[in-house]
Amino acid sequence: MLSISGHLAGALLALLSFGIYASSDAIVKYMGASYSPFQNIFFSGLFGFPLVALLLMTDRSEDNLIPRKPGLTFLRAGLVVLNALAGFYAFAVLPLNEAYPIFFSSPLLITLFAIPMLGEKVGLHRGVAIVVGLIGVVIVVRPGGTHFGLGHLAAVAAAVIFAINSVLMRKMGSSERSVVIMLYPMIANFIVSGLALPFVYQPMPLQHLGLLALMSWTGFVAGLIMIAAYRRAPAVIVAPMQYSQILWGVFYGALIFNESHDLITALGTAVIIVSGLYIVLREGKPDVSRNRPVLETRSSRDMGLPRLSSWLRILDRRRGDSTADATDRS
Repeated sequence: MLSISGHLAGALLALLSFGIYASSDAIVKYMGASYSPFQNIFFSGLFGFPLVALLLMTDRSEDNLIPRKPGLTFLRAGLVVLNALAGFYAFAVLPLNEAYPIFFSSPLLITLFAIPMLGEKVGLHRGVAIVVGLIGVVIVVRPGGTHFGLGHLAAVAAAVIFAINSVLMRKMGSSERSVVIMLYPMIANFIVSGLALPFVYQPMPLQHLGLLALMSWTGFVAGLIMIAAYRRAPAVIVAPMQYSQILWGVFYGALIFNESHDLITALGTAVIIVSGLYIVLREGKPDVSRNRPVLETRSSRDMGLPRLSSWLRILDRRRGDSTADATDRS
C-alpha cells in the first residue's frame, strides 16, 4: 500500500504535468490565430517524431508493426485526426476558459459511451452525474444564442471523439502492441495534414517554428511527468488533478489573450467539474465499475501525441525486461 507521502507526490507531479500541458495548449491557441490547424498539426507532429522514436526504441518486443485488429486500429487513427483538427481549431477561436470546460466533459461522455460499447452498467448515481454534467456543457455552450459559434461545435466534437476513442482503447485491451497504438495515429495525422499543407501553407518565421517545437517537446515532457505521477499514486488520486488545467486556462487567457470571464460560463464550468470529479471518484470504487474506462484513459489529450497509456505499457515492458535481465545475470 502506498504511503500518504507517495500519494501527495503523485498529486503534485500531476499538477505540474497538467500545468505544462496548459502551457502547450496556450501555444496552440497563439499559433492558431495565424495558421491553419493543418499546418500547426503537421509541424508539431514533425518535431514530435524524433522524441517518440526514442521512446519507441525502448520497446523490445520482436513482433512486427502489423496491427492485430486492423479495423479498430485504422478507425482510431482516423478519429485521432478528426480530434486533432477539431481541438486545434477550438483552441484557436474559443477563449481558453470556454474550450477547457467542454473538453473536460469527456469523462461524462466516456461513462455514457461505455454503456453500449463495453456493456458497462451505470447506476443512478453516475447516471445523474452524467445528466448534470451535460447540463453544465449546455450552460457553457449556450446553443441558439449569439454566444454560440463554430468553435463551440468543434470543442464538443473533440470531446465526443476523444470519448469514443477512449472507449475503443479499453475495448482493444492489451491485444494491440503499444507501438502500433502510438504510431498509426501519428502517421495518419502526418499524412492528412501533409496532404492539406500545400493548400493552406503560410510562411512561418523561425520563432513560430520554435514555438511549435516547444509545444511538442513540452507535451512530451508533461507526459513523462504524468507517468511518474501514476507510478507514485493510484489513478483515483491523479485523475482529478486534470481539472487544474481549467484554472491554468483562466490564468493564461487573462494574461496572454486578454480574455474576460462571465458568470454563466463560470457556473457551467463548476457544474462540469463537480460532475466529472464525482464520476472519477465513483469509478475508483472497485464495487462500482467493472471496466473503469475513465480512470484507464490516463489523459484528456489525444490530439496527435501518443496517449499516456501507451507510454506506460512500453515503459512497463522495458522495466520488466530489465528485471528479467538482472535475474538472469544473478
